[in-house]
Amino acid sequence: MATLPNPLPKLATDPSGRSLGLQLPPGRLVDATDDGPWHQPLLWHAEKPSSPGTWKALGAPAARAGLLPVLVDLAGCRVGVDDWGLLPGDASYPGDHLADDVLSEYWEEETDGQDSGEIEPFGTEWPGLASPGVPNADPDTRAATVADALHQEPARWAEWIEEPHLALVPARRSADIPAAIGWTGALNYDHDVARVCAVLRSWEDRFGIRVVALGLDALVVSVAAPPGTLADAEVLAAEHYALCPHAVVQSGPGSVRAYAETLLGATSWAFWWD
Repeated sequence: MATLPNPLPKLATDPSGRSLGLQLPPGRLVDATDDGPWHQPLLWHAEKPSSPGTWKALGAPAARAGLLPVLVDLAGCRVGVDDWGLLPGDASYPGDHLADDVLSEYWEEETDGQDSGEIEPFGTEWPGLASPGVPNADPDTRAATVADALHQEPARWAEWIEEPHLALVPARRSADIPAAIGWTGALNYDHDVARVCAVLRSWEDRFGIRVVALGLDALVVSVAAPPGTLADAEVLAAEHYALCPHAVVQSGPGSVRAYAETLLGATSWAFWWD
């Protein structure tokens, strides 16, 4: 995929990040992938778990330095993100894919032979993309709020993220973070994470999302422009079902119609694959 100049190598000789205008806690540069060492660091992450306020304190300075923040769940990891089995070489470029095409393919695959009750009020024909949401916050401010909530309400988030650590990733936009590091959390659903990122890009444009946290197989995004009507929320719920049926059926109320109600006014969305 296309890449930006990577500021992370500077942290090898300047661990505090002062040359980048940062004040970083002790951390690690990660270049380990499932195919061997990558030619440059994919991300930096703090050694110790983060806390409320960490995202707000470092997010804006990091962005000015060409790095985007994301929380990574290191619960159960022996070393760190190295244990995730990253595959950056397998990721294409998110901009080469159209969200509508990707989601319609997922929808066709997931609804073939499915119980129609799960996807009501829709049938097996792809309903298309939802209308843009109604902005009610600055996207980056909302991201910081959701990041804090992961620390302040650990029981609520334990299903998705247990031990968040701050990470910094060289990426063009927040939606591209999974592809930039070669995240394999949705590998059993789609081998090319850039297709997932194409959907995230569309949600970034329509709903003001930011990728706030990644786990081994989980993804949490903040939402600054949730759907404004139930009808719009139902179409968006179909998008969520297409991308991650587990979010609707296992973690959610069990159907697109019921799940849509949870999207009205929601400030975050969470997904997991297996």
